[in-house]
Amino acid sequence: MRPVKSRHFLQLVLLSALWGASFLFIRIASPVLGPNVMAALRIGLATLTLIGIMRVAGESWPWRHWRELFGLGTLTVALPFLLYAWAALHLPAGYSSLLNTMAVPFGVLAAAWMKEDTLSLRKWLGCICGFAGVALIVQLGPVEPTPALLTAALACVTASACYGVSTTWMKRATTRMSPLAIAAGIHAAALVLLLPGAAWSLPDARFTPGALAAVAVMGVVTSGLAYWLNLRVLAQVSPVAAMSSAFMIPLFGVAWGHVFLGEALGPGMVWGGALVLVATGLVTGFNPLRWLAALRPGKE
Repeated sequence: MRPVKSRHFLQLVLLSALWGASFLFIRIASPVLGPNVMAALRIGLATLTLIGIMRVAGESWPWRHWRELFGLGTLTVALPFLLYAWAALHLPAGYSSLLNTMAVPFGVLAAAWMKEDTLSLRKWLGCICGFAGVALIVQLGPVEPTPALLTAALACVTASACYGVSTTWMKRATTRMSPLAIAAGIHAAALVLLLPGAAWSLPDARFTPGALAAVAVMGVVTSGLAYWLNLRVLAQVSPVAAMSSAFMIPLFGVAWGHVFLGEALGPGMVWGGALVLVATGLVTGFNPLRWLAALRPGKE
């Protein structure tokens, strides 16, 4: 895997901070609006934001790639957003952000299957550490492992798998479409898929100022702008390098949940989270010294 340039590294850190915060906002909005309505509102705002940017940039819609955009929209937006929104009804934000890290092992396996990467003993060990870490997070954390919590954890792992297996596909899509067109297209496709469920759940939604503010930030910033930035980075680096931002997301997700929501930090989360971080380091070949060296002047 080629060394990542400092500007791409900083962009990955920014994405991690934004997506780590999104778990906090999901935890705030989903219980009030309901998962279906919250996910649809988030995606709708992201779509409007990206449409506005496309108009300013003078870009046209990639209509001839609509089948691919629907497939990518299902795997990278519709399913993950809905699953994480539902999981937030039962799972603290820190748990969700840690489980999101499982996207990396799934992504590495998918990249190997699609001939974009090769598997090695180190990567297999990383996958084992990742699944062990998830088990510790769910079994030993400060929240009692009830059936609802276990099901919510499974939903998060499924969402992570969607992200992981689709990253290589998304990377290939950047050779056929611009990052902005892909970001707008997948959100528009996801919105079409989730609108029926949102309409059905609408009578039960409570539109409080706090929930609407959280959705607004997610829609405009952590979905619309962040997905565009992520695709711009993905077009320049390998799929595994792009996924490596996932190991930084829990650092922000746990911190935001602890500071703003008062979520407890139990030993299961600490040790399970550490194992998950080790797993992502193993499967990506992450070297902290090399990545920090990328920040030094003259490394561009």
